[in-house]
Formats: sequence, structure tokens, C-alpha cells
Amino acid sequence: MPHREEPRRNRLLAALGDAEWQRLHPDLESVSLGVGQVLGEPGERVGHAVFPTTAIVSLLHRLEDGGCAGVAVVGFEGMVGACIVLGGESMPHRAVVQCAGRGWRVPAHALLDVLQRSAAWQRQLLRYAQALLAQIAQTAVCNRHHSLDQQLCRWLLTSLDRLEGPDVVVTQELIAHMLGVRREGVTEAAGNLQQAGLIRYRRGRITVLDIDGLLRRSCECHRLVQREYERLLP
Repeated sequence: MPHREEPRRNRLLAALGDAEWQRLHPDLESVSLGVGQVLGEPGERVGHAVFPTTAIVSLLHRLEDGGCAGVAVVGFEGMVGACIVLGGESMPHRAVVQCAGRGWRVPAHALLDVLQRSAAWQRQLLRYAQALLAQIAQTAVCNRHHSLDQQLCRWLLTSLDRLEGPDVVVTQELIAHMLGVRREGVTEAAGNLQQAGLIRYRRGRITVLDIDGLLRRSCECHRLVQREYERLLP
């Protein structure tokens, strides 16, 4: 296993007390997460929770006709498998790796064992679950009421919050899936942002050139969700 402190790049794992860390540590498994990798499907029993450190995972809602739209993003601040904490056995959404990186996986039974022994960590994970629900609700509002340009700005800002640099490695097809729109719409919206000097788009990579400009062009949704995460996960 890599250096023992590496898992604590994830904010939820970093919140573990020493006793709980010693109990959970032997069950942590380092995992490499590749773009497009599916970590869970709706209705599937969740056997493991995944705590990303450098990867970003998108939660998608799928329709019967095959369409889908992103409802939330998970990075180093959170976990995939919050349903375990809430008492459920299956995820309501599809979990797909959006940006490649690494994370740590832990069996559900080991996670539950530590939660039962640590009221403080249980509260922390429940507060994260509340923040995640706030993100899902705000995304639904954004998708209904704001322009595609604004939605793309919000999505880019949300991704940058979970990355160490200005580059988002992602295809237009994946962005279209996340936003629940046609690929042509993403091409037009990205072109608008590039023409405004806010981003530089190359095949498979978006580089943010002016984050303040992106914030001004975005709707209020990113700011509201960020405020809720800061309130619940200081």
C-alpha cells in the first residue's frame, strides 16, 4: 500500500479519528479509476464505497429510452456509495468516472462497522450526504431554468473545484451526457466560451483561461452548491 497518509487526501477519510483510522486502514484498497469506468448502476447492490482522491466521478440519471443527464459530481471531498451511509443497499444513479485518477475502495461491511463505532464520523458522512442531495437538487433547477452556456460554466467550475489545475480532460460526448444535451449543443456552447476568451478547447481537453470570467458568466447554482459544501464540510 502507498504511504499511509495518501488516503487522507480524501476529505472524508481525513476526518477519521485515530482509532477509527486504525480500524478502517487494513480494509482500504488503492484503485485506479479510468475515464468511462462504471462504478455502479441503479438498483445494483453496493458492495464497496469509493473515496476519490484525484479522480472525479459523475452521478447520472438514466431514462428508459437510453438518455441520461448528470445530477452530481464527486471528487476528493466525498464518496461514491453514500446510500450505504443512508441505510440503502443500492444506488439510485449510475456512477461513471468523468476524470481519470485514483481513489480508495472499502467494503460496505467494513465502512458500516466503523460508522457504528464512531458517532463523529457518522455525522460527517451524513453531512456529506446532505451536501450531495443539495447538489442534485440545484443541478435539477439549473438544467430546467438556465442556458446551456451557463450550465457548461457551472459544470466546468464544479470540476475545477476538484482538480489541481486549469485543465479538464473530457470529450464533448461525455459533456453532452453529463448535461443531458446533444453534442452539437456542447460544441456551440464551448465555442461561445472560447470566443469570449474564457477557455481554450482542444480535442479532449478544456483549459480554463479566465476563471473569474467563468464565474461571472455562470448562473448562481455553482455558488449556492459551493456555499452548502463549505457550510456542511468545513
